[in-house]
Amino acid sequence: MSEHRYTLAVIVGSTREGRFAPVITDWFTQHTADHRDIDVDVIDLDTIRPYELRYGSEEYDAFAGRVAAADAFVVITPEYNHSFPAPLKHAIDLLRAQWQAKPVGFVSYGGISGGLRAVEQLRLVFAELHAMTVRETVSFALAGNLFDDDGRLHDPAPAHQAADALLHQLGWWALALRDARAARPYGA
Repeated sequence: MSEHRYTLAVIVGSTREGRFAPVITDWFTQHTADHRDIDVDVIDLDTIRPYELRYGSEEYDAFAGRVAAADAFVVITPEYNHSFPAPLKHAIDLLRAQWQAKPVGFVSYGGISGGLRAVEQLRLVFAELHAMTVRETVSFALAGNLFDDDGRLHDPAPAHQAADALLHQLGWWALALRDARAARPYGA
């Protein structure tokens, strides 16, 4: 493994039936394929079913292990009622040490705000867990209007530019914090 390679866990935060999250997730993970220094692990909460996870169960340990193995995170979240989905909050709250001293970025979508109000609340949650959120985000206002029926963006340039900026910041922090954790374990 290259010292500049890192594992990015993409957390898909929506579990609602008919959700738009798969379109956003497919676009983002396809975009990360151009970044050869990233190994992507998609953690879809619709599959994980966080409310069913019980401490010590095989499923819980698998989820905790995947989060622990990640060097960085991207949370894909819609905005529901000026906030983020409850299953996402539950999944985050299931763990503690696995999030610590790691960078978190956001890809959000929603109505006119593009999910940014959900992101602002998530920043507070991750700060409490001693995770480091990066400034750059990717945000899709009125997301359903931006993609065609095949899940391709009508105008991909702005989103690609935002995603590259996000991944650049995450990569820097992922490597810096991984080196720091190796040199001296984080003890919050």
